[in-house]
Amino acid sequence: MHEKGLTGGQELLCINTEKVYDWIINEATFDLNVVDEDLPNDLDCDDIDLDDVTCTVEPAEEDPIEIISREDRTFVIDGAEIELQVVTIRKNFVVTINLPTDNGDEEVELEFSRSEQVVLCAPDGTEIDVTYTELDCFVVSFDCEPGDTELDDTFDAVISVRLCQSIQAVYPVTLELVADFCEPRDQLPVQPCPIPTRPDQCPVLFPTANNNNG
Repeated sequence: MHEKGLTGGQELLCINTEKVYDWIINEATFDLNVVDEDLPNDLDCDDIDLDDVTCTVEPAEEDPIEIISREDRTFVIDGAEIELQVVTIRKNFVVTINLPTDNGDEEVELEFSRSEQVVLCAPDGTEIDVTYTELDCFVVSFDCEPGDTELDDTFDAVISVRLCQSIQAVYPVTLELVADFCEPRDQLPVQPCPIPTRPDQCPVLFPTANNNNG
């Protein structure tokens, strides 16, 4: 006997999930200025192909996202007052500069942090979830400075970093809903063995009526 209002394989379910309080897509571009950074592994400026220096950027393994503060602010939207939060987010990255040499690439890893503020519906208790949909960088300039007998060669660089990010305010909730249970899909048939084929003939050339008449 099914409960009232339920049909077929439906059941009343209780599930844990996350409610999205707010969601924005945000793009940020900033330049990193590297000054007087030592070359790695006793490299000299002459060892590097300066025109082929590249970079990569990744979130830091430890604390890639830090929520610094939330401040309640009153906004007027479509004539109605609403309390939202100004959220300050600090993002930590590792930028790897790839230095091509005749003996392979050498790498310099540099840690950077950047902060930004976004306006969200993010009341106390919600969590801020940041997902990068695109994260890349390119070398704007790279200048190598020869050292002397006491100092290693160093370099200056400007790295442009571009972030495309999805930012959500979420809160765990338990929901009651009526739903169908999932069923496995039908198995796809295995393709049958192909039938034998034969090459096309050339009836215009052979056989001909003359050949058939002897």
